[in-house]
This record gives sequence, structure tokens and C-alpha cells, in this order.
Amino acid sequence: MIRVTPDISLPDDEVALSFTRSSGPGGQHVNKTETAVDLRFDIRASQALPEGVRRRLLRLAGRRVDQEGVLIISAQSYRSRKRNIEEAIERLCDLIRQAAQPPRPRRPTRPTRASKERRLTGKKARGETKAGRRPPPAADA
Repeated sequence: MIRVTPDISLPDDEVALSFTRSSGPGGQHVNKTETAVDLRFDIRASQALPEGVRRRLLRLAGRRVDQEGVLIISAQSYRSRKRNIEEAIERLCDLIRQAAQPPRPRRPTRPTRASKERRLTGKKARGETKAGRRPPPAADA
């Protein structure tokens, strides 16, 4: 079980890990071992996530989610497989924690009198500028 929040825990079987050779520093070690981690988490099929969290997570993850609703997180910053696994799981948990925070409701506000006056003053100045560009009226002879 991966504990994300006090209310949300992910079963291990919902998170799939695959390993590949990573790029970057490490010399021959990097060329011989598969330390890069691809974490896959099926958001739509997950039983551990409440519906609101699932919807927000799909929106929050953006391009990291494929057509089937599978979130893919790649981690290859470290030379060791263990640390890359920890980083990928922590990034997944951070995303779920962000999605678990319900959005604050918007409180509608009204413009202040001063802001209305500034707007109207700006409009009047702009109109005067444009009026100054007009050609003078034709003189009738």
C-alpha cells in the first residue's frame, strides 16, 4: 500500500513499474543497467480514488495521461533504480495530493467606484486621441 493522504491509499497492484536504460551521467554503469523507471497508474480504473479527485487528477496531469486514462511518470535522475522508484512514487503522490485539494469557490466581487472612474477616464482620453486624428471638417465656400 502506498499512503498518499490519511484518506487515500493506493494498492500496490494499481501501480505498474517498468525499467529501461537511462541517459545522463553514470558512465558504463548507465550503459549496462536498467535504472530508469516508467510508472504507470490507471486513473480511470483506480478504486482508491474518489470521483472528484479522479476528475481533478485527469485535468491536472495533462499531457502525462494517455488516451486510456493511464498516467505515465518517468524518473531517471538518479543512478540507482531504488532512488528513481522513490522519486516516481513521490511525484505520483504529489499529483494526487494536489488533486485531493478541492478548488476554492470563487466569490464574486464588484468593481469599486474608483476602478470604474479610472476606466471611464481612460476611455475618454482614448476617444479624444482618436478624435484628434480625424480630418478637419470641410469648409463650405
